[in-house]
Amino acid sequence: MSLFAISDLHVRHAENRAIVDELRPESPDDWLIVAGDVGELADDVLWAMERLAERFATVVWTPGNHELWTPPRDPVQLRGEDRYRYLVERLRDLGVATPEDPYLQWPGPDGPVVVAPLFVLYDYTFRPDGTHTKEEALAAAHGAGVVCTDEHLLHPDPYPSRDAWCRARLAYTRSRLDAIEPTLPTVLVNHFPLVRRPTRVLRYPEFAQWCGTEATADWHVRYRAAAVVYGHLHIPRTIDVDGVAHTEVSLGYPREWGSRSAPPQGLCRILPEPVTAARW
Repeated sequence: MSLFAISDLHVRHAENRAIVDELRPESPDDWLIVAGDVGELADDVLWAMERLAERFATVVWTPGNHELWTPPRDPVQLRGEDRYRYLVERLRDLGVATPEDPYLQWPGPDGPVVVAPLFVLYDYTFRPDGTHTKEEALAAAHGAGVVCTDEHLLHPDPYPSRDAWCRARLAYTRSRLDAIEPTLPTVLVNHFPLVRRPTRVLRYPEFAQWCGTEATADWHVRYRAAAVVYGHLHIPRTIDVDGVAHTEVSLGYPREWGSRSAPPQGLCRILPEPVTAARW
């Protein structure tokens, strides 16, 4: 059995929807991690996750920012925490593990590994160089014309801001990770990278502030990560941080993967085989 991962499916695009329709495990025992941004409309998210849950022995999901949007055309007009909880309950009905469920242990050949889906958002601490506060970072982004759609569609209700929601999620998630048996390794799964380094290659550095939080910078060491899985940036690759592979498993938009020299490979194997330096 293998532990596979993928993210940023964006199934509102017909080309991506077709790829999702073709995803299959290599073995009936394979697990799949889906690291967020399945889609923007609730029905699209549930469509894709239902198909994947039917095919893989176990599916683990964590939300991206797009799942948390409240688009005007979505019949599900829930916002913020209510929208997140709605998706959690619907995905539980499909048998999908979420960040609110007990962490599962993947029975690897070298012993069990805890697969921990995290949902910690971002807090504007991945700031552009030369800025020192959230306000300065946002002003720089507006000045450059690089403003994430989250500012309009990702509502933090009932929290006063997205960074306040992030702080609450950090405290909750740390308490759960601290409770893991200290002899067990982990696979940490988050939509946003846990460290700042992957954002250094962004074409628009102002966008990094919507890509994570400095508060998770040491989690791969503190929580004994055998691997870290993330998405969001649409830059699929693996980097080594303190001897731990941090792997972005995003599919991305058709205009992105369609321009590459090779077609998307789909699923990325996380365990038991080591991930490779490039997926494309």
